[in-house]
Amino acid sequence: MNGDDKQITVGRRSLLKGGAFALAAATAGISVFVPRHSNSAASKVVIKYDWLMSNGQIGDIVAAKQGLFEAEGLDVEFSPGGPNSATVPPVITGDAQLGQFSDSAQLLLARSSGVPIKIFACGFRMAPFAFYSLPKAPVRTVKDMVGKRIGIQPTARYVLDAILLKNNIDPSSLTISNIGFDMTPLTTDQVDAVTGWITNTQALSVIGPDRIDLMMKDTGLPSYANVYFATDDAVTGHAETLASVLRAVAKGWAWTHEHPEEAVKLVVEAYPQLDLAVELKTVPRILSLSFNAETGRDGWGSFDPAALAEQISVYDKIGQFKSGAPKLEDCYTTEILDMTAADRPKIA
Repeated sequence: MNGDDKQITVGRRSLLKGGAFALAAATAGISVFVPRHSNSAASKVVIKYDWLMSNGQIGDIVAAKQGLFEAEGLDVEFSPGGPNSATVPPVITGDAQLGQFSDSAQLLLARSSGVPIKIFACGFRMAPFAFYSLPKAPVRTVKDMVGKRIGIQPTARYVLDAILLKNNIDPSSLTISNIGFDMTPLTTDQVDAVTGWITNTQALSVIGPDRIDLMMKDTGLPSYANVYFATDDAVTGHAETLASVLRAVAKGWAWTHEHPEEAVKLVVEAYPQLDLAVELKTVPRILSLSFNAETGRDGWGSFDPAALAEQISVYDKIGQFKSGAPKLEDCYTTEILDMTAADRPKIA
């Protein structure tokens, strides 16, 4: 990600506030990318994203640039998000046929508020969120946080609370302070650890080569990122369209895995505001988030419902669901994954 990531956590994490899911002021957003060869006979599909198009959507963009959507009979339009863009309303009103959240917790909260949407695929096997420290005061495990000064963005505090609860650690045993989105509080010894997205290569570079990373997946709290979702009605009545989108996107990610440098160049060609050199450095990390042993077994886009159940349990215990915890079976469907099982690449 580029420098705009300083606002990304705000845009993504603030969606976890209940009011962000109000259906008023629905907007479809503005498309900044249109497939090269529009086909008037193709089915029009709008994908509403949580944030600006960047390296997290590299496989989606490749699918468009390589004509993979067209091969499925689709005319796909990307509708990016941003600081003032709502993700859910366009999907609910039908202005977009599906959407993508940055974190699975966002959908769980929306569902708990009565919004009829379901996860049907997950692009990242783990959240890019991590804690960063230096050798003089290393935080290699959650237990290492005890007695340390942890700097975290206010909108991500719920994540820390959930991690501490999961690991039976009293929050009063560490010093927690609010910070912004740059890494300087760590380098100037104001805190012992800071938080941010591991894909933000440029921002993290200021910490230096001795940086120690504690990924969210290693804290014991499961989380999926870049989750694709649709309404209950769309899953029931338009499953084949969702399956066609997922087949194309999965093939785009497979091509990216095989041709990472070429994929980055296609993305920067489509979105010139991205920095080619930074994106080339970041793509290995992106692929590591998207492919692992489970995708080797179950295919790209798969997820484990048990992980969602665990998220619901932990977030319920810290009082994140103001309207009550959602039912697990209401939060996801595996139907679209089953329909595309033969076409989604099994790459570990």
